[in-house]
Amino acid sequence: MQDRWPSRIWIVRHGESAGNVARNVAHGAGLSRIDIAERDVDVPLSPRGEEQALALGRWFAAMPSDERPEVVLTSPYRRAQQTAALIRDAGGLADSASEFVVDERFREKELGILDRLTHTGVAELYPDQAAMRARLGKFYHRPPSGESWCDVILRLRSALDTLSLHHDGQRVLLVAHQVVVLCLRYLLENMSEAQVLGIDAEAEVANCSVTEYAVASQQGRGGPRLLRYNFVAPVAQGGAPVTVEPDANGPAR
Repeated sequence: MQDRWPSRIWIVRHGESAGNVARNVAHGAGLSRIDIAERDVDVPLSPRGEEQALALGRWFAAMPSDERPEVVLTSPYRRAQQTAALIRDAGGLADSASEFVVDERFREKELGILDRLTHTGVAELYPDQAAMRARLGKFYHRPPSGESWCDVILRLRSALDTLSLHHDGQRVLLVAHQVVVLCLRYLLENMSEAQVLGIDAEAEVANCSVTEYAVASQQGRGGPRLLRYNFVAPVAQGGAPVTVEPDANGPAR
């Protein structure tokens, strides 16, 4: 049977958010909590994040129209939707691009009771959770009312089925979050826990970085093939600062 895949998949982490900045301030000051007024889903891009998204949009815009993304799937989080919109505003989508598809399965990993706590805050307020995470590892640890990486992977398996069914042969841009980028690599490349956590330990997924896949053959057989990962040249060449802050809603991805 012939595999059904988009011809090209770009997975982009959203630009730097106001929450990323608040998280850095909290960690730098040794605070227990990250000071963010909005719900995590409502946290907007920072000015630097907007600059990054526009730079990435200009990189896509330099391609011929028939090579740019024609389908955009985005997390429902405000910072992801803003990133997608700025890429579009910079001319980064194909002339025939459809309206964005907002898919909650690409949302940020949920941290439950650990939301907005720093490492210090988790150790102080939930030492049992800190100990359990240290024992289980981030791949399997699920904080109360939150998610493990495995939970994220479960919803992404469903999302990839939808991607294959509805966007066969199309050029697709996914705008999401750090853990989603890594968990999609885990699925698309049939990785083990050790392999994906090894990649995670090497470097943070940079804001507005590009992870790109192409179908292995013109007939669509063999599945997507990784072309590049955590590619930040479009941001740097566009004159925007490259930032690698972990996501803002908690102590650990």
